[in-house]
Amino acid sequence: MFYFEELSAGDIFSLGSYQINKFEMIEFALKYDPQPFHFDELSARESIYGDIIASGWQTNAIYMKLFVLAGIVHGMGSPGIEELKWRKPVFANDVLIGKFTILEKRPFRGNLGLVIGKNELTNQKNEIVLSITGKMLILKK
Repeated sequence: MFYFEELSAGDIFSLGSYQINKFEMIEFALKYDPQPFHFDELSARESIYGDIIASGWQTNAIYMKLFVLAGIVHGMGSPGIEELKWRKPVFANDVLIGKFTILEKRPFRGNLGLVIGKNELTNQKNEIVLSITGKMLILKK
C-alpha cells in the first residue's frame, strides 16, 4: 500500500476484474434500483437496452470493491466526486476491469494528502462502462 508521498500524477494502477451475473443484477435492482429494465425480462427486452442491465449504482459498487481489494493506497475516505458517467450499459456475464489513474495530488491537512483520480471500469470488449473523476484522502507517512 502506498502513502501520499509515494504517489505521483500519471501513476496508473490495475485493479483486477469482476464478472457480473444476472442473478446479482436482479437482486441489487429489486433492493436498491427497481427500474423494470434492471429486473424484468420483458420490460428489458422492450427497452432501448434489449436485455436486463446492471444498475449504474451497482457498477459503482463493483468499482469500489475492486479498488479496495487491490490494496493500493492508505485511503481515508473521500470528500466527493467531480464527475460520474455511466458510458455503456453493463449486461449479465460482462467482465468488468478496473483501472485507477492519478491525475493530481496536493497536500490537504495534517497527516492527509488529497489525490484526484480517474476511476474506470471497462468491459471485456475494452469499452469504458464507468468513469469517475473523484477525490480521495490518502495518509502521509
